[in-house]
Amino acid sequence: MSGPIMPEADADVLGRRQDIVRALRQICPGEGVIDGAEEMRAYESDGLTAYRQRPMVVVLPETVRQVSAVLAYCHENGIKVVPRGAGTSLSGGALPLEDGVLLAMGKFNRVLEVDFDNRCAVVQPGVTNLAITEAVKHRGFYYAPDPSSQIACTIGGNVAENSGGVHCLKYGLTTNNLLGVELVTIDGEVVRLGGKHLDSEGYDLLGIVTGSEGLLGVVTEVTVRILPAPETARAMLVGFPSSEEAGRCVADIISDGIIPGGMEMMDKPAIHAAEEFVHAGYPLDVEALLIVELDGPEAEVHHLIERVGELARKNGATTSRVSTSDEERLAFWAGRKAAFPAVGRISPDYYCMDGTIPRHSLPEVLRRMSELSEQYGLRVANVFHAGDGNLHPLILYDANEPDELHKAESFGADILKLCVEVGGVLTGEHGVGVEKRDLMPAMFDETDLAHQQRLKCAFDDQGLLNPGKVFPTLHRCAELGRMHIHRGQMPFPDLPRF
Repeated sequence: MSGPIMPEADADVLGRRQDIVRALRQICPGEGVIDGAEEMRAYESDGLTAYRQRPMVVVLPETVRQVSAVLAYCHENGIKVVPRGAGTSLSGGALPLEDGVLLAMGKFNRVLEVDFDNRCAVVQPGVTNLAITEAVKHRGFYYAPDPSSQIACTIGGNVAENSGGVHCLKYGLTTNNLLGVELVTIDGEVVRLGGKHLDSEGYDLLGIVTGSEGLLGVVTEVTVRILPAPETARAMLVGFPSSEEAGRCVADIISDGIIPGGMEMMDKPAIHAAEEFVHAGYPLDVEALLIVELDGPEAEVHHLIERVGELARKNGATTSRVSTSDEERLAFWAGRKAAFPAVGRISPDYYCMDGTIPRHSLPEVLRRMSELSEQYGLRVANVFHAGDGNLHPLILYDANEPDELHKAESFGADILKLCVEVGGVLTGEHGVGVEKRDLMPAMFDETDLAHQQRLKCAFDDQGLLNPGKVFPTLHRCAELGRMHIHRGQMPFPDLPRF
């Protein structure tokens, strides 16, 4: 496997592979276990396809009891486990291990309950994001977080990565719309955190699990908040002669006290790619485009459209268009949500980054990214959640050209370091995974990282759940003060370090 260094494969576990497969088949009979080399090829990467690794075995459980039994067996026998949803992760969070079980949750795909009185839905983790909205829209409700991959990404993966979307500026990320989960720990215990109620007593364990990237447990059920659709929603397309002016407009809109339902920005390469792909009616003679959606009562929306228009003109906007129907509004968004595949039409490969910055730093960061683009000799298309400062630069490269992938990785690392330098963070919604793992020291010191790993040890004493992700150095729990060393004998002496 090329890419980041992963934990060294356990030769003892690999030597027991056939016994492990037989045991897993007893737990998940029928088509519940995949162990053929060719059949497992479909699972060798997630959405970060630059990095690939075939798993030792793939298990597709159908019941919570099976998930519990698989995890208990792996815990008892010292076998690593990598949970996987739809495999749309863009940070390598579901990258398999050659000596690990890939626990694929795709068969958990049912909407279990819709409770309109309490405005929530209970679903299994393999239900797609969009399917939740489809299940409740007949009563005028919807699920607010809407990643661009919402037609394919699953709610379990959304919980693992704390996913966002174009409408998360006003309505929050997954964590703000999550009420409860059922979680199976590495030793097979089934626990419930939260529920249909708004807040839970005690420690915020639900907040810890959200965004934990499969390092703490496997989610088998999710309770989410559903919202009534707004009375009115209209979207504006506002074009600017430069990305810096568009960035200043974003900052001005927020500082004026206006919180749009969504506010997205695209630069010229992304605009042209999306327009050629979707034909959404984007202006092609601008350097940057803002999509601003205002929602609420009709009178409020009308007032806010006028106010945003004034701020846009103040910042040099050269074109402005307001949707006149819901179909046109959705067409505006269709171009934005198709931007990633659209960019794939103009470059053999692209590397999608994910970092977050303070909004006021947007002009500076865009300027410095342009300078980095010239330095590395690689083009970049910018598509991002401008309202909350979550950037998604798409670095264009050709994997068939020698060293271009390496240059793209270095370019991406410099972008993320820049985000931290200006007061931002390494990720907004894609997670750390393996992509940003070795950059964690740019944001956290050794003490910070040690405390985070102590938390993992409380859930996973042997470090079996998704090892090699998030933490740049894998410590034994004993090193972090989690375990007692008796007469010089350390528990789990074979736990790999790298």
